[in-house]
Amino acid sequence: MVAGQGRLIWLHVDSKLMEKARVLLVDDHPVVRDGLKAMLSVEPDIEIVGEASSGSQGVELCFQLRPDVVLMDLLLPDKNGTDAIHEICGRIHNTSIIVLTAVAGDEEIYRALEAGARGYLLKDMARLELVQAIRTVRSGRRYLPPTVGSRLAESFPRPGLTAREIEVLGLVATGQKNKEIAYELDISEATVNAHVKRVLQKLQAADRTQAVTTALRRGIIRL
Repeated sequence: MVAGQGRLIWLHVDSKLMEKARVLLVDDHPVVRDGLKAMLSVEPDIEIVGEASSGSQGVELCFQLRPDVVLMDLLLPDKNGTDAIHEICGRIHNTSIIVLTAVAGDEEIYRALEAGARGYLLKDMARLELVQAIRTVRSGRRYLPPTVGSRLAESFPRPGLTAREIEVLGLVATGQKNKEIAYELDISEATVNAHVKRVLQKLQAADRTQAVTTALRRGIIRL
């Protein structure tokens, strides 16, 4: 309540936003977690409540601690970040997840957002941007910096590869011929040929090498 021009004015403030944002760190590199703690510890409205070094541990701690915000890497041992995000968001609805990673492929960004992430940051971001992202997602909004937004815009529309096409492309990337892929997947060589042809069309690639290069750059497959 404040006085204004001879009147008393009631101001409504969300009590949750007056409390510290409780943040969980999920990254398999201790030096990264230490750096994040050092950066965020100077912020009066942010509190680090826990840290995890794997995807499974991050999920478990999230269920135990119920943090407001999770900073989640994607490349994690035993459970990748996207799977962890999907599991957390499927069971907890008042925790916001920000991906904080070195992975910049547009397909990986799409998958993380589809799994339920509310923000996506690359690890070369500035401290102030990280703090802004935490405050933004905690208020219920999304946070995508211009660099991430431009990657999504440039890659639209998405190629829409099926799970089988991605599987075939992954084997192509290892150097296997269509006959070898057919044997490994227990399908006919003609079916493999059809999958490869569709992959080339969807990725607008002239040959198998270009298709693999494009898929690696965009995060569709990973060696």
